[in-house]
Amino acid sequence: MNAEPVLTYVYAVASVTPELAGAVAGLHGVGGAPVALLAAPGGPGGDGGEGAEDAEDTAAAAFVVSPVPASHWREEALKAHFEDLGWLEATARAHHHVIQALMDHTTVLPLRMATLYEDDGRALGALRGQRWSFAERLSLLARHAEYGVKVYVRPGTATPAAGTEPPAPQAAGPGKAYLQARRAQHHAHEDRYGQARQAAERIAATAARYATHVVRHPAQTGSLARDDSGENVLNDAFLVPDGQADAFRTAVREAGEDLPGVRIEVTGPWAPYSFAVPPPGPAEPAGPADRLRGT
Repeated sequence: MNAEPVLTYVYAVASVTPELAGAVAGLHGVGGAPVALLAAPGGPGGDGGEGAEDAEDTAAAAFVVSPVPASHWREEALKAHFEDLGWLEATARAHHHVIQALMDHTTVLPLRMATLYEDDGRALGALRGQRWSFAERLSLLARHAEYGVKVYVRPGTATPAAGTEPPAPQAAGPGKAYLQARRAQHHAHEDRYGQARQAAERIAATAARYATHVVRHPAQTGSLARDDSGENVLNDAFLVPDGQADAFRTAVREAGEDLPGVRIEVTGPWAPYSFAVPPPGPAEPAGPADRLRGT
């Protein structure tokens, strides 16, 4: 009975360290598939022999891979899967789990979900072909982690600044009272957004002291645009050296302490998804039609 054909699913590029093989052992990824390292013959997971002369070029980095059934991962199947929110969530969680599990043991360059190759040989060819670009990116990410910073404008009326007395109430008819209420709403709205601009400026100054790189993501929209404490107006990612992480978090949180109209949220450390832009070429397909290499 013939075994079902499989494809090679690539989670990430990882710097090879003595601890990496142990970290991968027993790890499972998408669909419960076992995770392995794919490197040049003679490198981690290799057995020497023919092609060992290339080991020096690629042994410093390895693909983190799993075998996945071709029938579930070819383009036609993926188009259906991408419309299944349950499948997408489970797959994204499994993909992220593998990457997070390796972060404590090595530098990880995450690749997009559903990065696939026809077989290990073609994946290894991609690793060899992009080795210098991968090495450059891994060097940038080494001993750094990603931190997310979001600014929310709080709903409701802004708290008056210290020392400011509210105006004395005046008798007014319904029309005038309505206009006064609308005017107060407008002023409160402008005040909160002014505080958000102040917070963004302070966060930028903080980033200049601690972070090495920043990526500005669009503010969250739709159902993600608001939470119970307000509207998301800033959604940035920062690459921060491990030794600066505590100081960075403290300084960012302090940026909004005297701004009652905003809330600042700091998350992380995360795998550096925002800074793992891979080089062009076969290492990361651009879309569903290009997901399989070597076809």
